[in-house]
Amino acid sequence: MPRAVLLFVLLLFAGVPSFCQTPQGPSAPVGGITKGSLLKELSGSLEGLVTRAGTGIVQIFSTAYTLGGSSGDDEQSTGTGLLSRQRATGSGVIVSSDGYIVTNAHVVRGAREIQVRLSPGLNDTQPQHSAVRRAGKLVKAKVVGVDRETDLAVLKIDQTGLPTLRLGDSEALRQGQLVLAFGSPMGLQNSVTLGVISSTARQLRPDDAMIYIQTDAPINPGNSGGPLINTDGQVVGINTFILTQSGGSEGLGFAIPSNIVRTVFRQIRKSGHVHRGQIGVYAQTITPEMAAGLGLHRDWGVLLGDVEPDGPADQAGLEVGDIVLSLDGKIMENARQLEVNIYRRPIGEKVNLQILRGEQRLAIEVPVIERPNDPSRFADLVTPEGNLVTRLGILGVAIDKQIATMLPDLRKQYGVLVAARASDAPYSGDDLEPGDVIYSVNGTPVTSIDALRHALDGIPAGKPAVLQVERSGRLMFIAIEFE
Repeated sequence: MPRAVLLFVLLLFAGVPSFCQTPQGPSAPVGGITKGSLLKELSGSLEGLVTRAGTGIVQIFSTAYTLGGSSGDDEQSTGTGLLSRQRATGSGVIVSSDGYIVTNAHVVRGAREIQVRLSPGLNDTQPQHSAVRRAGKLVKAKVVGVDRETDLAVLKIDQTGLPTLRLGDSEALRQGQLVLAFGSPMGLQNSVTLGVISSTARQLRPDDAMIYIQTDAPINPGNSGGPLINTDGQVVGINTFILTQSGGSEGLGFAIPSNIVRTVFRQIRKSGHVHRGQIGVYAQTITPEMAAGLGLHRDWGVLLGDVEPDGPADQAGLEVGDIVLSLDGKIMENARQLEVNIYRRPIGEKVNLQILRGEQRLAIEVPVIERPNDPSRFADLVTPEGNLVTRLGILGVAIDKQIATMLPDLRKQYGVLVAARASDAPYSGDDLEPGDVIYSVNGTPVTSIDALRHALDGIPAGKPAVLQVERSGRLMFIAIEFE
């Protein structure tokens, strides 16, 4: 394929449009090769790449009941009131021959049922002569784990010997490289588009830890979870969203870099979730304006805007205003670089930081601890049928041994955890938040979903209900009144 790309470039410099207009005709030589043969070789190379890659790409169908919001790309909602039923379609990549698939978390968010349609080529036992391809095999899938921060999910199907696509090195990408975007836009399975890398590392907000590959390869709803593939046939990104004013592709597509995908996939496959390290600091990228205002000696690098009291960095001696020069000998150029290099480290490992404090250079060793998990991760453990508490507008889960291990510092060993909530609470008063644990209602302990429902059902409209709740390690009372 690289040879085909070279020939494509030669065609551009030779003036592709002119061979249809000049007296020389389509066989005019370019460096000893005719323009017609260059186009034919390029087309053949692209066709071969698409054929090989296509067998490792799947279409995903998910059905979800959600408390408002959107669950995926192409979706249809039914029902009214608190719950809505939604069907979503997306794409995915087979990354392991024993049935592991990577897709976007938003494609399967809140899904009760997930089905995966394999490539039609996997079912073919005889040559096909019709231009209309046979339908691929439809199989059930289950969610292994979800990482909301990167918008990635890992699915598993009960299949073996599957064709896979290899994850490439996204850090080797260069602006202008050709890429192909695969997926099922608008439900149209096995579609492919061609474009270039517009940016290798696009941040949506300053100092955002998440970066994306930007491409002008057309991406539309339904492409989410599909691969962005380089000319070597390697997955360099997972297509995830677009910026658009019209609702369709405007050449601003974004993909999760393959190096991030690889890290998340390995951790989810191993333990079902992603561990991220931290040292208890808030790092900011130094700008020329910041340097001028603070009188810094350099206008680039990493500045510590905050050091959490009693955290690892604080106990090691780091201070607000310190400039981080390097981590384990690697020069730190921006805040994201520092954060990523820390969260990839094993929990308990120590990192060596070179610090500039005024005119003084210091070497400080700091232990890495695990970053607190997102409370919304519990939403993947519940279903509306079994976990809906209508009077509170929440999906709850009873504290058991499994949940207790995920929340080791709970003040009590019973209660109902708020896994998700509706955007509009069906009561007046303070809102409950995901991650809250409800211990009692009007002084009556609740140890299960049924116990919570029963306690709430006994309170008529217009009468107060006082919930004892633990939030972020702190006990509190929340007074509400049902409408």
